Parts: sequence; structure tokens; C-alpha cells
Amino acid sequence: MVLATQKDITPTLEPNALRVLEKRYLRRDRTGSIIESPAQMFRRVAGFVASAERGYNPKADVDGVADEFYRVMASLEFLPNSPTLLNAGTEAGQLASCFVLPVPDSLEETFDAVKYTAMIHKSGGGIGFNVSHIRPTGSAVGEHLDAAGGPVALIHVFAGAADYIRQGGVRRGCNSVVMSVTHPDILHFISAKSNPNTLTNFYNSVSVTDEFMARVRSGEDYTLVAPNTGEPVGKLNAAEVFNRIVDQAWFTGDPGLVFIDRINRDNPTPELGRLETITGCGEQALLPYESCNLGSINLAAMLKIENGSLCIDYERLGQLVPVAVRFLDDVIDVNRFPIPLVEQITRKTRKIGLGVMGFADMLIRLGVPYNSTKAIGIAEELMEFISRRAREASHQLAQERGVFPAWSGSIYEKRGLPMRNAACTTIAPTGTISIIAGVSSGIEPIFAAVFVRNILDGENLLEINPYFERVARERGFYTRELIEQLVTSNHLHIRKEVPEDVRKVFVTAHRVSPDWHVRIQAAFQRHIDNAVSKTVNFPKSATREDIARVFMMAFEQGLKGITVYRDQSRDLQPLCTSEEGMQLVDRMFVG
Repeated sequence: MVLATQKDITPTLEPNALRVLEKRYLRRDRTGSIIESPAQMFRRVAGFVASAERGYNPKADVDGVADEFYRVMASLEFLPNSPTLLNAGTEAGQLASCFVLPVPDSLEETFDAVKYTAMIHKSGGGIGFNVSHIRPTGSAVGEHLDAAGGPVALIHVFAGAADYIRQGGVRRGCNSVVMSVTHPDILHFISAKSNPNTLTNFYNSVSVTDEFMARVRSGEDYTLVAPNTGEPVGKLNAAEVFNRIVDQAWFTGDPGLVFIDRINRDNPTPELGRLETITGCGEQALLPYESCNLGSINLAAMLKIENGSLCIDYERLGQLVPVAVRFLDDVIDVNRFPIPLVEQITRKTRKIGLGVMGFADMLIRLGVPYNSTKAIGIAEELMEFISRRAREASHQLAQERGVFPAWSGSIYEKRGLPMRNAACTTIAPTGTISIIAGVSSGIEPIFAAVFVRNILDGENLLEINPYFERVARERGFYTRELIEQLVTSNHLHIRKEVPEDVRKVFVTAHRVSPDWHVRIQAAFQRHIDNAVSKTVNFPKSATREDIARVFMMAFEQGLKGITVYRDQSRDLQPLCTSEEGMQLVDRMFVG
């Protein structure tokens, strides 16, 4: 590990980051008054997580490890997932963000899952479900014919439980649900969110096999199988089902696709079972009752000046990755799991998810457009480096602490490679922690140079990309009129007062063609143990054929899943340009 050199560093936070911390993360007393500063929050988290070190060495320098954990968080170089920031060192103590719960074809076990859903959401976690094992609508239940409500009805039960409990007391439950394309109720599932006000806390995905995708191309039929009997019950045309998925995705953004065979080719512990379920935002495929804690490196902070120009600081990044891996591994040991079975399965594989945020901001600082072959090359090089260093760090931890308990029979045993963690890397959406870090989320392009972010129970925050503001001031085109125009229209590409080279570098999500979205996602996916949470943005004018082509491209590029969103296809968007932004601009310029 790299020993801390600035253990008393004070976090430098943007006003919006501080507002998010005050609303969601900083501890309060019983009267609701904030009793913790951001520095104290990071100290709380660092000390609690570092206490795991004593379990391996009674003489461990816990304070030194805590100082290093504090330094990487307080400098905003690395942040763990929200439950860790919220709950570390508190009575709740639940630190993981991703969970998978099985949904068996049994009334008793199903309602156990509903209870577990409430418990996990209360503790701050998001959940993935797979309803492929539930008997079809109208099936017999015992002596009662035509009695089964079917899997889609059951999803509404889980949605009700998730709506009732806010995650960690601060946000609505985030969930994903998967159904196999071979399930007899698949057409009902595809259209389950036709009403945009239905299942708003669920993201639906259809699990498709390589064989199904081949039949889409050939136009052949495929077989539907009743999960409760294992018997074939009919056939559908693969191309027609694919087109139904495309139609619904064009209309509402749901469902996405999960390429389940691709996922299982990377299954590190096949002897424990096949991976069938993805977590809330699609970044993790986990076993039943498995959980994972996540953390992200701020790529915008991983730059240095060399020979008069900015470049990636691989030395600094190489020092940071082992600290982050150690932090995430320690989290597993100090975590207070909401369900004993989750603790048992999680400790067996010890999966962690180290990822990145601020990729778009890094490109901007380097002067590289997001939609360019150079950006793809940077993505490949970066993620290959991070993954290699993460695996090296996990291997080193295995030498110190032992391999993960399910190592025997895993892909790593076959390679003769001791590993502490069955999986090390993932790309999470980093929605809130990227606000805290003051950078772009995950590997997404920037949404806009200026926009209004709708979060925090209806509170609106004006966001001006700090790098855009800096270059606009330096080059003399920063004006109130420009900010007003951008906050209401998001049409930076047509603003002639903005130099062309600036417009190219500050390309926004809806100006990046879908092909580039997929190619960037694929570049990261090639070097990720788990999966990549990313949205492929389409303009409102996109056609169904556009979405079909991207779905097929995602499969061909080796993605594990694909999520699309056509602009304005949902009424509520967490990021939007708005006339209301004018009031925030007024406040900023007058204030």
C-alpha cells in the first residue's frame, strides 16, 4: 500500500456536491440537525472499513490504513457506493449496493423474497430479480385450475414493497427484473411497462441466448418452455419477438436485452451455478442471494502535465487501484448483511466491483472527443490497466489473507492463480457519487454543458460543466446569454460564438451517435470482469430500425447487456434542460 502523505487533507467540494451530502449522507441528530462535516464522514467511513485489518493481523497499522482510505476519498480520487458512505460506522452498517434475490415458483418462498426486498431496500441496497422460474399465467396451482397469477403480476408485488421502503431511508428502491425469452409469458413481460407510470422503480430486461439471436437473423421460430414442468408449450417467431422488444424499447426505453450466454462465458464460479440475474442498473450478474459492493475511481483526477501537456498519470493510477481493491475487500468483512444467507453466499465468492467515473471529463481535459477512435483507444488502454492492477492486487491479498472460499473449482484454480475475489471490476452508473466527486457519471458522455438536475425530492440543481466554464472564461465567450440559451435548449453544437474545437470536445450524450455509445461500452466491456452500466441515447427522432440495429450491434460487439433511451420517451427524466433553469441562472448571476 501507499502510505498517506496528507492524512489531514480537507475535501474540496462543489456547492452541488455539498448540497447532496447535506441532504442525503451527513449524519444528523434526533432533531434533524447535521452533526457531521464531509471530512468527518470520510473519516467515519475510513476508520470503520479499515477496522477489518485487525481480523487478519492483530498488530496491523489500522490507523495508517484508515489514513490512506481517508486520503483517497477526501481527495475525491476514489469513492465507494452510496450505502458505504451512508452506513459505515452507524447502527445500520449495511455497505453493499447490489443484491440478487431468487424468485422460486413457491408462494411461501416468493413472499420470503418480498420480505427480503423490504429489508434490503431499508438498508440501502438495490436488487435484481429473475422471474423466469415462475409458472405461466393461468397455470394450475395444486387442485385449482387456471389459478396462477403469473410472473408479471408478481413483479407488481415486488414493486409495491420497493415503493413502500426508501433505500437507506433516502431514496426509492432501484431494481431490475429479467425474464427468459423462452418463458410462455414473454410477450406480456415485454409490454409490462407500456404505461409509463407503471413499475417506475424497475428496469426490465429480456434474457436472450446466442441461439435466439441467430434465429432472429434467420427468421426461424423458437420454443417456449413452461418452467414449472420443463415441457414445451408452443413456438414464437424469433424475429417477431425481437421486433416487439424493439417497439417497446422505442416507446418507453424498456425492456433492454441481457446476453446471458456472453455473461456465463465469464462466470468465475460455474460450479456454483449459472448466472441468470442482473442487479439494479445492469452492472452486475450475480448468483442467488449474492451481493457486491462497488467503488469508482475518478478518472478526471488521474491526469498530469508532462512535457507541457496533459496525459494520463498511470503511476498515480497504479498506486490507487490496490488501495481501492483493499478497501472493497475490507468492506466485505465489516459489512452487516441484512440476511444471513446473503452473508454466507457473498463471503463465499467475495466479489467486488471496482469501476470508474469521470471518463467523459477526462477526455474533455485531454481534448479528445467522446465520439472518436482515439477515445476508444483510451478506454481500452485505461480499463486494461485498471483490471490488470486490480487482479494483481486481489492476488496479493490472496497471498496475505487466503483465496475466496469458492476458489476450488473456479476459473482461477484452473489457471493456478490464487485470488482473493472471484470478480474485481465493473462499471456502475455512479449517479450520486459522481455528483459528490463533481464529475461526469460512469463512462457516459456529458449530458449537457449546462443543465438542471432534478434530484433530492424535487429540488433542482443548476449544473455547469466546470471545464466548459473554465474554457469559456479563458477564451472569452462566457456570457449570461450563452448560459441561458444552453440551459433551455442544450444545443451547444449550433452556438456559433463557441469555437468549433470546443463544440467537438464538449459533445453531449444526444449528439453522440448510438454506434459510438456501443463502441465505447464494448471497449470497456472487453476488460471488465462483470458488466457495464451504460445507456445508449437516441434522439426523439430515432426510428425503431435504429434501435434494432443497435441491439444487434451490441450482441455482435460482445456486450453483456444493452440499455437504450429515446429522448422524451418517459415523462420523468433525472437530467433535463428546463425553463425552470432560467430562475437558477438568474440566481447565479445576481447572487
